[in-house]
Amino acid sequence: MSSRRLRLLVCGFGLAGMVGCADGGQSMKGALDGLGSAIGSVIPGTAGASQSEIAAALRQALNQGTTAAIGQLGRTDGFWSDPRVRVPLPGFISKYESTVRAIGYGSTLDQFQLTLNRAAEKAVPQVTSIFANSISQMTLADAKQILQGPDNAATEFFRRTSTNELYARILPIVSEATAQVGVTQQYKKVASKAGPILRLSGSTPPTDLDDYVAQQALNGLFTKIADEEARIRKDPAARSTELLKKVFAKQ
Repeated sequence: MSSRRLRLLVCGFGLAGMVGCADGGQSMKGALDGLGSAIGSVIPGTAGASQSEIAAALRQALNQGTTAAIGQLGRTDGFWSDPRVRVPLPGFISKYESTVRAIGYGSTLDQFQLTLNRAAEKAVPQVTSIFANSISQMTLADAKQILQGPDNAATEFFRRTSTNELYARILPIVSEATAQVGVTQQYKKVASKAGPILRLSGSTPPTDLDDYVAQQALNGLFTKIADEEARIRKDPAARSTELLKKVFAKQ
């Protein structure tokens, strides 16, 4: 396996780590030490770097990725200012959006949508420790699949291994955030009363708001990860750090 492919692996991990290693602690360190050791022992082209250097490079890449993603999404307007990840109005409401705006409730809709995005922005920083589990479970077969896969292979690995835990962490934070604002409180009240009636009549019930926002937050998070992974794979300058240069200068 070429040193270029190994560099892509490290950078793929760094990209995927956008969503988590700020507080992974010893579990993250142990997982990465083990992975670094395995890489150093079985993948040709890494023998020139020590196992500790390889592991340290992986840790640095993960830290860089975490800082980038949380910095982009876990701040005020992180979701709201980016049309690609902005949480849209739920389908039940968007279906009647033009009518609602026409009768003078456009500002209410805007406030409602902003609240959904604020909830997503509040939740994202709370998931930074979860990816330690995915790293600890990563096998060399997974690593090779990421190396040989498409531009979003690392992203899809973490989506596959971490989505359920991420969702479980995000949902209660979203629920708390939406419960504190009048417009979303009112939506929840209406949805809880109208939902059973609409189901009986065969109509689409109102969206479960907290589930909807949690899912949208995850979608936005993985969208950002995939964007960065593709950029890192294609642009050598995007994956340059002093430690990575030191490690891979030996290849």
